[in-house]
Amino acid sequence: MQDSAIVLGIETSCDETAAALVRADRQVLSAPLFSQLAEHAPYGGVVPEIAARAHVEKLDLLVAEAMAAVGIGFADLAGVAATAGPGLIGGVMVGLLTAKTIALVNDLPLVAVNHLEAHALTARFVAPELDFPYLLLLVSGGHCQLVAVEGVGRYRQLGTTIDDALGEAFDKVAKMLGLGYPGGPAVEALAAEGDPERFPLPRPLIGTKGCDFSFSGLKTAVRHQILALGREAGREATMRDLCASFQAAVGDVLVDRAARAMRSFRADHPDGRTLVLAGGVAANRYLRQRLEAAAAGLGFRLVAPPLALCTDNAVMVAWAGIERLRLASVNDQAVPARARWPLEELTPP
Repeated sequence: MQDSAIVLGIETSCDETAAALVRADRQVLSAPLFSQLAEHAPYGGVVPEIAARAHVEKLDLLVAEAMAAVGIGFADLAGVAATAGPGLIGGVMVGLLTAKTIALVNDLPLVAVNHLEAHALTARFVAPELDFPYLLLLVSGGHCQLVAVEGVGRYRQLGTTIDDALGEAFDKVAKMLGLGYPGGPAVEALAAEGDPERFPLPRPLIGTKGCDFSFSGLKTAVRHQILALGREAGREATMRDLCASFQAAVGDVLVDRAARAMRSFRADHPDGRTLVLAGGVAANRYLRQRLEAAAAGLGFRLVAPPLALCTDNAVMVAWAGIERLRLASVNDQAVPARARWPLEELTPP
């Protein structure tokens, strides 16, 4: 694929409607995005029907906006990439069907992108020197896992959550404290001014074998603490301390689990010394700092995308499409939208 090749990326897996034109030389030409936060905020979380409807209303306009901003037509594209899962099935279907139509009418290659693979490969977009293999810590609203990334389409899971995803835990804690949606940024903002040692919250699975995560017990402990505090829990100073204590507990869990994964990964890949942090929770600066220090202590470097590329976006989908097109890995019109699509299913037997 030539560096001048341009791929259209489409992302509609949750509550962000996005389109992007990305060139194979890593230049983002256009990336309009419609955030649905205002639509879902009154409900304290994403409502699938509202999300799907917004994608239907906005996606065609965003694609047209992206193309007009660059001044090209569909015939100038090298391919079309769209998230085909995992995600809210209604939204995924909107994006994938749009991409299929554009590809069919204009005789373009179609790439059905696994949303998790898009997150996994974003590090190679922002760090051109990054080669395989590397260790991935993917933390988002629906996923929390440690994965050995050994190539495009080659993934080996080292650990995953046995109950709640970390992003979900952040949102639930925020909801319990009345902080609104999305909860992650609100918890992080309050935690920055709180006392992380005031409330002795549990650190689930720390020190245990393996690299799995658990956040349900931690979330429940926060709830019990709020109930025990009563009206005191609503005071701003107390809320700051609760958020700081919760975030510190999360940081301890991530560092412990990631350290175990780094040691295991290094045993299998002596030359692989990079820990990649991706997903929406990767935008948390406190957790980035904790993981960067932990990685450095084990001889690893931390690579994390800029904040705008941590949350759901079409740039990462377009880039995953470019990575796939370079390997001539394309899909036909029969490729389905999938609500569930584990990353390891991409790895060939």
